[in-house]
Parts: sequence; structure tokens; C-alpha cells
Amino acid sequence: MQQLAIACEAIAATAKKLLKTGIVADYLKSRTTDEAAVSAIFLSGRVFPAWEETTLQVGGRSLWQIVAELSGRDEAELTAAYRRHGDLGAVAGEVLPERTGQSLTVLEVEQTFRQIAAARGPAAKAAIVRDLISRATPLEAKYIVKIITGDLRIGLKESLVEEAIARAYAATLAEVQLANMLLGDIGQTVRLASEGRLAQAEMRLFHPLGIMLASPIESAEEGLSYFAEAAVEDKYDGIRAQAHVANGEARFFSRTRDEITESFPELPDALAGLSQDAILDGEIVAWDYPAGHARPFSVLQQRLGRKKVSDKMLQETPVAFLVFDVLYANGELVMDRPLWERARILDDLLAAERKVAHHGGSEARSNRAQGKLAFGDQEEIAARVIRAPVFRAASPNELEELFAQAQERGNEGLMIKDLGSAYTPGKRGKSWLKMKRELATLDVVVTAAEYGHGKRVGVLSDYTFAVWDANKDKLLNIGKAYSGLTDAEIAEMTQWFLDHTVEDQGFRRVVEPKIVLEVAFNNMMESDRHESGYALRFPRIVRLRPDKSADEADTIERAREIFEKQSL
Repeated sequence: MQQLAIACEAIAATAKKLLKTGIVADYLKSRTTDEAAVSAIFLSGRVFPAWEETTLQVGGRSLWQIVAELSGRDEAELTAAYRRHGDLGAVAGEVLPERTGQSLTVLEVEQTFRQIAAARGPAAKAAIVRDLISRATPLEAKYIVKIITGDLRIGLKESLVEEAIARAYAATLAEVQLANMLLGDIGQTVRLASEGRLAQAEMRLFHPLGIMLASPIESAEEGLSYFAEAAVEDKYDGIRAQAHVANGEARFFSRTRDEITESFPELPDALAGLSQDAILDGEIVAWDYPAGHARPFSVLQQRLGRKKVSDKMLQETPVAFLVFDVLYANGELVMDRPLWERARILDDLLAAERKVAHHGGSEARSNRAQGKLAFGDQEEIAARVIRAPVFRAASPNELEELFAQAQERGNEGLMIKDLGSAYTPGKRGKSWLKMKRELATLDVVVTAAEYGHGKRVGVLSDYTFAVWDANKDKLLNIGKAYSGLTDAEIAEMTQWFLDHTVEDQGFRRVVEPKIVLEVAFNNMMESDRHESGYALRFPRIVRLRPDKSADEADTIERAREIFEKQSL
């Protein structure tokens, strides 16, 4: 483990990608195959392979207490170290005492991680973590904590680890990427590469693949500037999901590759009857079946993370799976085929099962419902899976028209896709574009500020903000944002917050409620996380409002108006 930590230090010390790749490649070659396989997982910023759902469930506060106990340092010293580094792993590396004796091995650490994952309850987990860190050198502890928190922060992405594997074992990058994608396990990819067997990596259903990502655009003109032919779809306000179907069984996975089938028990039956095995990409949304359109994300939120879903919830909050792509069909991967061909495969695959009318032509461009359902038992089951309608736009005006219609249907905006593009998991290029605009903005008051991470270590850059209650007697927190201000503005605000701190909580400061921000957001939902009863989805700081006093900030009524408007 000491050698891995030394390699990580060297990787963090350079900004040159080629040098980072070389350090990883040399390290992998110097290890046994088992050590290299586990190390590749750790270097990718994971504790376990991507396909595994195993988690450690060790909280940051627990780690903080363990580091404090083992270091013998008081809270003030730890807080000062955290301010310098903005990273608990780096704090552990600084404050833990040196130890003599045999170093930990990477395989010991991996085995202990599995013991932590299997342990029941915070106390049992903390005891194992404490024992592990107590046996580690400060440098080892630094990276053990970083791996546990999922915050390696050495400028190393999984794509660079793939390049290093290719370099270490004389393989092509394409071979490594394909194997890692199919396996969902970069450690197993190392094993195959070391044995010259990358070509033997096979597609495994029910092991989720990475998803293709979209790049944001600012205007309709930009949306038609990257490719000649575009498919246009509504951008739904739900959760991205990948469905795997085989032998009469269907299971759903989130974009983080976690299985979510239990949260949506009504969906598997709608796909289990497909005529062939398949992997589908789509969006799970709360669905208004009589009206034939999606409901707000705040409705779907009631279904998320539930292991058991009551009959009442199934009736009151039904969902649908809007399918827009296919990754595997007819016994083979089809991701490298152009979108227009995948669309044809998808249409053929769903044709026999789909009971939702798929409007085309000018009718599709109308503001009519996206699907009217006639329910019999079989029809009702089949209707839970809907082929996402696809439109075409040849001019910015047509794209703007489609955008307005999508928002009238309650959707976020548009997806604009290159008809000739392949499906590239994990990549965010210009083949898929997303066009959306914020729902509204709020003028809010900053109530607390936290120290940032990475390049924002040492500055207060994460702001909790609030709106007034009805009588403007009390501020009610409604969200948190950390993006939108320039470095200069953040530096200026940091000094102001340091000078106007009401309560110093270490990495967080409660501040005088005088700074007003204008924040934009995509969506608002009901939430008990904040005192206001609402939470903003994807809030961004638009600008500082020095022209406004705190008394001029928005009230909870304004927030409620926005919430109710989006729910119409």
C-alpha cells in the first residue's frame, strides 16, 4: 500500500497526462497481477468494481473522529489542517504519527474494505476502520481515507487508468476500453490484459454499462451547428435508467450502476415479454396516464430509494419508462452503429409490446398528449414502457417551437442527437446535446458558508441560502450552491464572511444574513431537508446582488408560487 501511495503522490504532483499514465503503467508492471488488479480499482477512485453494488457506508464524521483519536490532536488543530487541505485524507497524512513495522499490502486493504462493507452498524464499521488506519503509515492512511471517501483527487480519471493498462501490457487502448466497458470491472480488465486475453471479454447482461452523456447548449442556433441531421426528443425530468432484459427477467439500473428495480416493481413485467434479450436506455418518470404526459420530478421523488412500494403509492404515483436507445439486441452489441440504425432496431423491438400511440408528422408537433392509453390488463402493463417520441428540426425556429412545446408538456427541454453518432458510454461530446432553461430565479440570503475543495481549498465557496418566511421575521434555508461566481468574487466574499462570522463550526461558518444572491435552478421539490420545506434542483449562482438588502430577498410565498406553477 505504501508503494501505491507513493505512486499517487507522484501522480498528484504532475499535471501532464502522459506522465501520469506512465507512472500508473510502471506501477502496475511492478506489482503481481492480483495487486495490480486491486490497485487499478483504487486508482479509478472506487473501493469495489463498478458493477458491484457493495458499499462501505462509513460516514465522514466517523472518519473525522477516528483520525482525531489516533492523532491525539484537538478539534482546533484538525480544523486548521482541514482548512489548509480541504481534504480529510490529506489531514490524516499530516496529523497521524509515524509508525514502524511492516507496511500494509493492497490486498490486505481490499480484504479489510470487504469486512467493513459486511459489518453491521456504524460502531462495528468504525472499529474495523480504526484498526486499519492504526496499522497504516501516515501516507498509507492518507490514501486509505481518500479511497473510503471516494475523493482520490490526484487528477487521475478512469480513462487514464485504461491508457496505463494498454501501455503496461502492450494492448491497444480500444481493446482495454471495450473490455472494461463490457466487464464493468477495471481490475478484471487488468487480469485479462496481463494474460493477453482482452478479446475474451464478453457482454454480461445484468452488469450495467456506462451511459452516454450530453453537452449543454445555450441556443437553438448552437443546437443545429454541430451536425447536419438531428433527432429531437423531449428532455424528461426523471431519472436515467438502463434496463437489462433476458430470459423473461427485466432489471433496472441507475446512471451510477446501482440496481433500482425494487423501487419500480411495476416496470419489469412490461419488458419481461420482449422477444429477445436487450439492453435499453431511457428515463423513468412519474406519469399521468389519463393525460399522457410526465409529471414533475418532485412527484417521482416519492418513489426513489424505496425497497418496498405500497399498493397505494403504485396507484397514486405511477411511473413509465420512456425508452430512447438500445445498446444490445439480436445477441450483439449495437452501440457502434449509427443512431438512425439503433432507432430502427429499437422500434422493431418494442413494436409488438408497445400499446401507446406514437404520433408522427405534424401531429407529433402539436401540444397533444404524448400517448393516450386504453387500459386492459395486458395493455396497461405494456403501456408502462413508451417509445420516446422523436421529432426533426431543420431550423432554429423549428427547434424553438419544439422547445416551447416540450416545456408546455411539463418537460425540461430538448435532447438534440446526431443521427449518425455511435453510442459512447461515459463520454460527453457534441453528438448528444441538451437544451434547457431554468424554471425561474430567486433572490436569496446567504446564511452559512463552507470551505471548498481542490483549487478552492482555503476559500469559503459553498453557500447555504434562505428565503424569508411570510412575515419576513425568519429566514428559511432552501438550498446550497457552489458554482457561478468568479475566483475574484469568491475571494472577496471569503474575506467578508470571515469578518462577519456568527458561529465558527470549523469547515463551516454561520454568517450574518446580509449577502443577497440571485440563484437559478431547474426544478423545485418538496423536501424536509430544509426548513423552508422545499429544495432547489441544480441551483446555480447567477450573480451577486449588492444592489439589494437582505430585506428585499424573496419570501416563501414566491417559492411556493414557483413550485405550484411547475406542478400544473
